[in-house]
Amino acid sequence: MQKVGIIGGSGFIGSYITKKFLAENFVVRVSATDLSNKEKYQHLLALPAAGNLELLQLNTQDENELKEFVDGCDILVHCGTPFQLDVPDIQKDLLDPTIKGTENFLKVVAESGQVKKVIIVASVAAINPSFPFPAAQNSPDHLYAETDTALVDATTHPYAQAKYYADQAVKNFVKDSPGSNVEIISVFPTFVVGNQLSDRKDSTSAGLQFLIKNKMAPNAFMEALYQYDIAFAMVDVKDVAESIYLAATLPGLPGRNYLLNSESWAISDISLMLNNQQPIGSARVVYSNKAATKDLGIKFNPAEVALNQFI
Repeated sequence: MQKVGIIGGSGFIGSYITKKFLAENFVVRVSATDLSNKEKYQHLLALPAAGNLELLQLNTQDENELKEFVDGCDILVHCGTPFQLDVPDIQKDLLDPTIKGTENFLKVVAESGQVKKVIIVASVAAINPSFPFPAAQNSPDHLYAETDTALVDATTHPYAQAKYYADQAVKNFVKDSPGSNVEIISVFPTFVVGNQLSDRKDSTSAGLQFLIKNKMAPNAFMEALYQYDIAFAMVDVKDVAESIYLAATLPGLPGRNYLLNSESWAISDISLMLNNQQPIGSARVVYSNKAATKDLGIKFNPAEVALNQFI
């Protein structure tokens, strides 16, 4: 049996990735920042084939712990960077875990000698740091793709900065390692929607869906979404997990980048669909999924499917 290590494998997206690999008869090693906090990963123990699940405590800024986690894995999925829009200490809680954690991870992978393939779960924010708003340099009808050049400066939201610089670290690693035996593939999901597999209260994706469903605006960001009725690009969490599994198991994809996206809907229509009501407007395609559709063979669900399932 092959072994996959999933950093962040108990989070919103990570739980679905863990479930998928277990269903495909992999031994799955999942990281936990604190093994004593069972509420974070208890739901994984109830998954089918959970007998093939391993849990290992990991701080991605600790190279020794990373080496222990990576040891024995054929495939690695890194989806363990923070998805937080507001943190007490930007450097400590967001930038360092995302950027330095990614750099440490790549260094350990390069030294491992066993890992065959790595999937980096990045973010659409690395392509458009203004997401879900349009990038200032692009026209309103611009179709975003993996080849777009992001513009980041000190005024960019710290979360987008973290994702951008982590992605640059991955790109530089791939460019500087032409003879490497490790295939590295990056995926860039838009706003990931759907229901949680756990009862965790710390999911930003689930939290945003809750706020939009109930038309709540606890901060300026949410107020702006409603004010401009922003077209929010979304992707089903199940499709993200399926895409990552396919990227990890299909041959011949080294160095590829894939935007994972279904469609964009106005916030007012997203709120309706989260309440199992019919939308008034229509979907738009703002972020291209052609590369993932072509190479991975994935067919993305309409956003309504995942939104209707949210509890």
